[in-house]
Amino acid sequence: MSIRGNCWNNTPQESFFGHLKDETYIKDCETLEELQEEIGDYIDYHNNYRP
Repeated sequence: MSIRGNCWNNTPQESFFGHLKDETYIKDCETLEELQEEIGDYIDYHNNYRP
């Protein structure tokens, strides 16, 4: 449960989704399967290889 008025609660999620939008080619995906693969690849990269 987050504390109301605490701006630091969503920091990790905001950072992750900000990087996801900046570092992937979501607009180039034409099908749902391509989009799922692109996001899955980014999650793997983010969790295992990104410094």
